Amino acid sequence: MNAEDATQSDGKLHWRTSSYSTGSGGECVEVALTAVAVHVRDSKCVAQNGPALRVGSVAWTAMLRVI
Repeated sequence: MNAEDATQSDGKLHWRTSSYSTGSGGECVEVALTAVAVHVRDSKCVAQNGPALRVGSVAWTAMLRVI
């Protein structure tokens, strides 16, 4: 995923479901990448303004190196 894929032309985030999520919809994590941050949410809580975690891109990259 790259920053160009993150937002649609209307400015909304483009959410992607994790490839590790199950197909049954019970354990899904979605992410949206922007130039400065990665947004993470539980796909069961997809309300327009539902809760999402915003992590800076540097912190996200550091976390991925650890796991």
